[in-house]
Amino acid sequence: MSGDGISCDPDKIEAITTWPTPASIADVRTFCGLASYYRTFVHNFATIARPLHNLTKKGATFEWTPACEASFQELKRALTSTPVLIAPCDEGVYILDTDTSDSAVGAVLQQE
Repeated sequence: MSGDGISCDPDKIEAITTWPTPASIADVRTFCGLASYYRTFVHNFATIARPLHNLTKKGATFEWTPACEASFQELKRALTSTPVLIAPCDEGVYILDTDTSDSAVGAVLQQE
């Protein structure tokens, strides 16, 4: 946190920057899982990630194409270009999204 807002942890950025090129479907699933967690910060996430998600479909064979490499590199770039989040304004509409299960509770406060 700073006077400019909230930004990514530099250690997390380095971990993504040095992420090795996936060598198997399991590796692709692992990377897509990580990237999907931050999908709200990546404009057109689904379009960018489509070549990688196609590799994880049932019956797909692992073939690392130039489209997969471009998708992988673009997601890494998008995830490591520090989005700065700002504190909410005093005015405006707030939305509280909640979710529960037998073992956890989650909530997200958003502002329109």
